[in-house]
Amino acid sequence: MTVNLAINGAIAIITLNRPEKKNALTVEMREGLIAHLQAVRFDDHVRAIILTGAGDAFCTGADVDRMGGADLRAARQRLQRLSHTYMRLLHAIEKPVIAAVRGHAVGIGWSLVLGCDMVVASETAIFSQVFKRIGLGPDGGAIWYLTRRLGMNRAKELVFTARMVKAAEAMSLGLVNHVVPDDQLMAKTIELAEEMAEGPTFTLGLAKKLFHMATSVSLEDFLDMEAMVQPQLNQTVDHKEGVAAFREKRKPKFIGR
Repeated sequence: MTVNLAINGAIAIITLNRPEKKNALTVEMREGLIAHLQAVRFDDHVRAIILTGAGDAFCTGADVDRMGGADLRAARQRLQRLSHTYMRLLHAIEKPVIAAVRGHAVGIGWSLVLGCDMVVASETAIFSQVFKRIGLGPDGGAIWYLTRRLGMNRAKELVFTARMVKAAEAMSLGLVNHVVPDDQLMAKTIELAEEMAEGPTFTLGLAKKLFHMATSVSLEDFLDMEAMVQPQLNQTVDHKEGVAAFREKRKPKFIGR
């Protein structure tokens, strides 16, 4: 399998598994990624998701050897059917998704990272919008994500230069949450995923929806949405447990409901 799914307790780990090609994405890998994301999306036993790559790279983008050969209509449909589908799934899953990045995450590989909720990078991590080197524009929503996180000028500079961004700079730009030694990457990511999985995951999922809206609507529209979400959360089992634990001065035991 070129994309693997392992479920350890409440954590799902999805691994791009083509290390001999630096996890460059093929059509089959994209289809596998979609299938695994769909499988864990509504699995109540899965409360946090890790996305990573096997070997010494996260993902070096699309497999260039398999590019071309499609007319305009076919290329458009392939993008919508594959890349856009898994990016939409990452965006829509109401569970924390954490990227564990070792080595290169470039092209659509960086788009995948940007689509995750949090990022743990090893000191070897390198990011780049390499598309211009093969005469393409970014895909997978990269410009959408970078513009919202960095502002237009910085986002343009990364796209127009296609330069490499090392882990320390990505951290300073706010594009990753943690930078750790290479041999600590998965341990740190699993630690973070376990923390998320022990939390009120239904609540975190709806908070994720609010974050999505925060950069695209007016304050009035956002507050209207907040007024719909918060009363729902007031009725959850996890909220009642959180209040009880606070009063009893103990650690809450959340179940994601």
